[in-house]
Amino acid sequence: MSLYLTTHADMFGRRRTLIAGAVLMIGAGIMFAFTRDFTLLLIAATIGVISPSGNEVGPFLAVEQVALTQAEASRDRTAMFAWYNLAGSFATAAGSLCVGILAASSSYRTAVVVYALLGLVLAAIFANLSPAVERASVTFSGVRRSRGVVARLSALFALDSFAGGLVVQSIVAYWFYRRFGVSPAVIGAIFFGANVLAGVSALAAAAIARRIGLVNTMVFTHLPSNVLLLLVPFMPTLPLAIAVLLIRFSISQMDVPTRQAYLMAVVDESERTAAAGVTGVARTTGAALAPVLAVPVIASPHDWLPFVAAGTLKIVYDLLLLWSSRPSLSSDARSAEPVQNLQP
Repeated sequence: MSLYLTTHADMFGRRRTLIAGAVLMIGAGIMFAFTRDFTLLLIAATIGVISPSGNEVGPFLAVEQVALTQAEASRDRTAMFAWYNLAGSFATAAGSLCVGILAASSSYRTAVVVYALLGLVLAAIFANLSPAVERASVTFSGVRRSRGVVARLSALFALDSFAGGLVVQSIVAYWFYRRFGVSPAVIGAIFFGANVLAGVSALAAAAIARRIGLVNTMVFTHLPSNVLLLLVPFMPTLPLAIAVLLIRFSISQMDVPTRQAYLMAVVDESERTAAAGVTGVARTTGAALAPVLAVPVIASPHDWLPFVAAGTLKIVYDLLLLWSSRPSLSSDARSAEPVQNLQP
């Protein structure tokens, strides 16, 4: 569904696509609040793009990225995405803290009611977006001229997301509960701190990228964070496990604004929405497959294995990304942003 919405967003209208996503979000929240039927909940979670990780899994992200790129074309793209991700990380942090408190003092049902209400707020905000976010031409283009680079990046992003899916926020929360008996309120506080650090790190990524380039920033900040991820399950005490996780989050998201800026630069301008949608769905698909393998293992005596597998696969992704970026970029990519900010 997200693939269809994002590849047709320029034709439907970006504001309309975003409003449609918000309406689906409202429907999912209402369904979760008023039914206990598992089949209906599964359908609502799928159609309503409810995320197990706390991060965006629906059509919003791809359309928003392209709208920002077009509406603020004169700005430093990486810095713009850094602020965009900072806002998202802070909002995710606040949500993590609130849901921990709600689960401890009230019920999870209250949280999904708030989710539906926030969907209503989003719909109102999207309805009042500037016309500058829309494409001048509404001809459907899909991904044609940028097909090769989109296919390559989709495969890489799917690998990275599969690795991340082994340790999504919900799985790590369960691991903390099972290993250390941590309460929901404390888990919420842990992820509040983690997401705040992740958001702040995005601003640093923009400054680093101006010096060493987008790909180098993506790879050389991601590698140490993956080593830290490997170490989390081997920490003998709760404070040490929290400390390693927080240090990891303080550098793990520096690749996000640089990745978004890189994608906008290396694809044809007319195909940016579709390219963002295709790569976004590749990431979602990779992340969706991983918990099927991770959840049974995280509940076993080998609960360290998802962390090790995730860290190792992410290191492989970083090295493949560095290698694949060596060939010269297309002329479209070169004209989109200075070459020194793209190549390692």
